Amino acid sequence: MKESEYTIGIDIGGTNTTLGIVDEYGRCVKKSNFSTSACKDAGEFISSLVFSIHGLCSIDAREVQPLGIGIAAPAAQYREGIIQSPANLLWGTINIAEMLKQHYDLPIAVINDSNAVALGEMNFGLAQGMENFVALTLGTGLGAGVVVDGKLVTGENGFAGELGHVIVEPNGRMCGCKRRGCVETYVSATGICRTAFELLASELDASELRTVPYNELTAKKLYDFAAAGDILALKAFEITGVIFGRMLANVVASFDSEAIILSGGLVNAGELLLKPTLKAFDKHVLASLRGKVAVLPSRFSDGEGAILGASSIVNAREPVYASSGYETHEGGKYA
Repeated sequence: MKESEYTIGIDIGGTNTTLGIVDEYGRCVKKSNFSTSACKDAGEFISSLVFSIHGLCSIDAREVQPLGIGIAAPAAQYREGIIQSPANLLWGTINIAEMLKQHYDLPIAVINDSNAVALGEMNFGLAQGMENFVALTLGTGLGAGVVVDGKLVTGENGFAGELGHVIVEPNGRMCGCKRRGCVETYVSATGICRTAFELLASELDASELRTVPYNELTAKKLYDFAAAGDILALKAFEITGVIFGRMLANVVASFDSEAIILSGGLVNAGELLLKPTLKAFDKHVLASLRGKVAVLPSRFSDGEGAILGASSIVNAREPVYASSGYETHEGGKYA
């Protein structure tokens, strides 16, 4: 019986890093994760990552040798293998491909995390067969991968699709990118918590949120309060959904998408987020596009879409991903 071939896919998030080993059929057969935010610098992060990869490569009491490593990261520059001053990580600019090559003699590719999600959806998920769609990830920040006419839009420098940094409030909240009013400061797991605390300061309604210290409130706790009927928690989701719906209307006006696919921890709130989002989207979308765009929660669990997308660009059985613009390893776009 032929031994399976595996690649490693890594999804670096502002809070957690998830990694998985993927077989040649696009199945994530084993996953693990660790805290990104607990690593004090990039060097400590690489040490944690290498440790996690080692554990991942032990399958059924045997060690497997992966064919390559694909890394999905915020602010990733795929041409040079670098992560360039990500907004939610205080690393500055690092060459993560070269740092990992000190530990592994393997092809290593780096891709923007949201582009990886788009590839995962296009190759293995809801977007199979779609030519025009946008994949949005609502985690610590808000990321987007854009596919137009069957091709992943990467731009001149590989940074196309930074929709989370579209400014919606010119003098609004400070963003990790050092500008004010970016949409991800409102529509993200961290953004909705900021909204909740603004409501606590401006409203007099009784709320269980008032018992939670600032540094202990999470989007998951906010969801639990909202699901229990807490009025301020419900308002936080309503405000977030209205802003998100307007953003989606602008996205569709820009790209004429067939679908918008949503993933990330905040999407797990389900109807609490989607109901006000879809209402605002329907109100603000161009009349010519109303009713023509599907807004779909991803079928993948958190991080899995990015893992599959990142691993696919080093999968030896699929050497060319024409829709992504990546060439084979011999073509020179891997580190």
